[in-house]
Amino acid sequence: MEISFKGKRILVTGAGQGIGRGIAVELWRAGANIVALSRTRSHLEALQSEYPSIDIVDVDIADWEKTRSIVESLGPFDALVNNAAIAICEPFLTSSSSSFDMTFDVNVKAVLNISQVVARKMIEKKINGAIVNISSQASKAALQDHTIYSASKAALDALTRAMALELGPHGIRVNAVNPTVIMTAMAKVGWSDEKKSSEMLSKIPLRRFGEVQEVVNAVVFLLSERASMITGVELPVDGGFLAT
Repeated sequence: MEISFKGKRILVTGAGQGIGRGIAVELWRAGANIVALSRTRSHLEALQSEYPSIDIVDVDIADWEKTRSIVESLGPFDALVNNAAIAICEPFLTSSSSSFDMTFDVNVKAVLNISQVVARKMIEKKINGAIVNISSQASKAALQDHTIYSASKAALDALTRAMALELGPHGIRVNAVNPTVIMTAMAKVGWSDEKKSSEMLSKIPLRRFGEVQEVVNAVVFLLSERASMITGVELPVDGGFLAT
């Protein structure tokens, strides 16, 4: 099933590494004009050195006003992938106010901010756009020491549904993708402990963690016209974790 985004302009946040980078590159390969946004300039420059036609923008999306101003200046987009996120893992009893604020500023508030700017321009230009928010299986199932992160991703799922409801009449589709552990470079280190990984793997019917490309494939599909009647869904890419 060939999917083309030729002539489409797409903004991908958190595109400097991991899943976001994979999404940006795959959409670029499918013909899209990509704007890659990240907080870390060096990651973006490494991406652009390999794919010179990808435009890069560095900003800390926790800064509401600066982010809003920069995204406004980028012009209209046909699609948006809200991938940027942070995970601060703390036990429930010691979860801090600062960790809560920081997590929600990036994982929820920034998605609202960026999506408002992009969606308004879609409506203004009469673009039948698509937005995909990268959520997590942690929004649906309790994970040890993930209280704040889980809450932020549950909020993101709710935001996704509200966006789908209100933007649908304008021809804009909004969906979420909810991955399990995905084998990014960082995850390979974080889940290298056999005891820790075996416990999680035992809850996944396919008995393995996901690969970046498997999340990328789901995102590309949901952004494409192949998913033209799909909006407001939260799609697990979790090997069956949430089915058990």
